[in-house]
Amino acid sequence: MERILHPLPCAGAPPLEAYRFQDLRQPFPDHFHDYYVIGLVERGGRCLTWRGRNYLLRPGDLLLFNPGDTHGCTPWGTEVFAYRGLNIPTAAMAILSGRRTPLEFSQPVLSGLPLQGALQAFHQQAMSGSGTVQTLPPLLSALLAQYGRVPTVPRGHDPVETACQFMEAHYNQRITLAQLCQCTALSKSTLRRAFLRTKGVTPYRYLQALRINRAKALLEQGASPVEAALESGFADQSHCSTFFQRYLGLSPAAYRRSLHPAPEDPHHEP
Repeated sequence: MERILHPLPCAGAPPLEAYRFQDLRQPFPDHFHDYYVIGLVERGGRCLTWRGRNYLLRPGDLLLFNPGDTHGCTPWGTEVFAYRGLNIPTAAMAILSGRRTPLEFSQPVLSGLPLQGALQAFHQQAMSGSGTVQTLPPLLSALLAQYGRVPTVPRGHDPVETACQFMEAHYNQRITLAQLCQCTALSKSTLRRAFLRTKGVTPYRYLQALRINRAKALLEQGASPVEAALESGFADQSHCSTFFQRYLGLSPAAYRRSLHPAPEDPHHEP
């Protein structure tokens, strides 16, 4: 497996990431990101779970994930998997889409669309270092025109959202299930069932995803792997590395090197 990342500057917002998986065999447990993901399956198949629903991925399929969309995948078929992806921060999506509050994608898998060629061409340019974000808005506009919707906002007291907000505020501290039950006034079994129903993951796995996303952001800012591990709430660097590899497919050190390479390390597309 190989993952190459190329940040693309977006004025006034965090950079976009273009990356590519080749010969991927690793499964990924259910998790979520705090950014949008647009992907293209190039080769092989995968069994995708998205918000508790199952999909079979085939070559040519487009993937569209919103921030917070729980998803995971396992190998399917005999051919190894190859995939191109773009990670788009929420602030960058607002700029690129021209909306203060960006729309969200209404479905995760699209098949047989003519936009596949446009995405592949943009991605190839990005991976070679010649792409610019100015060529992405037309593609986003076409996707959002057909598959965009206004995000739903929870109304009233939602115990699951209350628990999520608590974890988002205290992710770098020790958090117990008893604390979550206390702030939501739910029993352990009820809270766990509610989490699985609405988020697709347990509270523990939600917390781990929060910490991974935070560690990823710290590495992007130049923090060392050990600093990112401790500041994002992991017990130590080894603990962080285990989850980072499991959720993202590479180690924190490899991820940091991809964004902050040594002068002698050339960028290239395999």
